[in-house]
Amino acid sequence: MATLPNQLPRLDLPAGTLVDTTVDGPWHEPLLWYADAPAQPGDWSRLRATGRPLGLLPVLIDGGRRDEGPRDWQLRPGDTTYPGDHDAEDVLSENWEAYADDEIEEAAPWPGLAPVPAASTPETPDELAAGIADMIADTARPALVPARRSADIPAAIGWSGPLNHENDVARLCAVLRSWEDRFDIRVVALGFDTMKVSVGRPPTTEAEAYALAAEHFAFCPDTIDSGPPDGLREYADKHLLGQEAWVFWWD
Repeated sequence: MATLPNQLPRLDLPAGTLVDTTVDGPWHEPLLWYADAPAQPGDWSRLRATGRPLGLLPVLIDGGRRDEGPRDWQLRPGDTTYPGDHDAEDVLSENWEAYADDEIEEAAPWPGLAPVPAASTPETPDELAAGIADMIADTARPALVPARRSADIPAAIGWSGPLNHENDVARLCAVLRSWEDRFDIRVVALGFDTMKVSVGRPPTTEAEAYALAAEHFAFCPDTIDSGPPDGLREYADKHLLGQEAWVFWWD
């Protein structure tokens, strides 16, 4: 895998923190930079314009109620593989088989990947991501991560948010890559165990949304209220159909 040298130590950035703290001790280079001050509208776009040519991408950092930053997130880059080494459908089908029978009343054999929706939003994927980032700016801090693809941001920092569900976040990043290709998603914000993504090509029919709901369950079972009688269908209707942002939370 060809990578650019980590440019974070060389950039003249606003007041903030270069994070190299992991569960195994200091990492050999900064995993990310995040600002001391809350994000302002336009920060995501400005950081993307500055960072992308240097192999850096923006994300918003949600500190939660305790305002705990990534130094408190138990980052695990040493346990994280490369997203390109995993197949998205293999990851999803394995997780579906492991969890669906116990938690989804209408569970059936893995249905396969959802189709690509026919329509997209008027904005480009990055314009949409910037708009969503601006809407939540005052609750988060801007950050830059050494990553070539937005889908790879969690793996690039060794994010451990899904640890109780998945030990290697790169496997979930393989799914994010697939969603980036099919649904034009961008990873907009990360918290200790939460993720928000923008969706430039959301499902526009009930059938598209329902097919995608199975992927969401396999990706993050805790997000979906799987109570009877129609857990996946209700989730699809309320949270996927025409929705330009998806939110995930791992217990």
